[in-house]
Amino acid sequence: MVTPEARKLIRALVYTPKDRSGGDPQAVLDYFHTDDGAALGLSLLGDAVERKDATEVSLALTVCGRFGYDEQIMPLLIELEPADWHYVHETIVSLLGKLKSPKAVDALYHATQWVPEHLDYDESRALASKAIWALGGTPGPEATEALTRLLDDRDEMLHEWAAAQLSKRSEGPSS
Repeated sequence: MVTPEARKLIRALVYTPKDRSGGDPQAVLDYFHTDDGAALGLSLLGDAVERKDATEVSLALTVCGRFGYDEQIMPLLIELEPADWHYVHETIVSLLGKLKSPKAVDALYHATQWVPEHLDYDESRALASKAIWALGGTPGPEATEALTRLLDDRDEMLHEWAAAQLSKRSEGPSS
């Protein structure tokens, strides 16, 4: 469990318009008696998921964003994507998109079909849009198949976004 003092240190890692310093990463590492911020973020996230603590998931993702992460985080992100007890679905989809792993395709596709209650006001479907962009950047036939399934979606926006991503995939890398 993250103490109030640790929460303050972690929250300070976020860049804000008023404070572009981004806090003191070394103070966070010192507080937790580690020199490996990526491992710290993964550990904090695993603990937060196990306890289903929405605030601490957000804090752990702040640590991961500041110190980095790798594919070891993927199972936790995939577990978090459909969970309705937290509020960071867009962040999770963005992180899955950055990992560009075919292992994330099912979670990303799910994010195109599900609107969490806290995002139900969002007619622009930002979560679905991010998930489709992430699918577009994910290599492999699994991602292509997921995008192709979206061509039949009754939501016209999803259909259009998927078509655009499929078009980019067929064009290949630009020269």
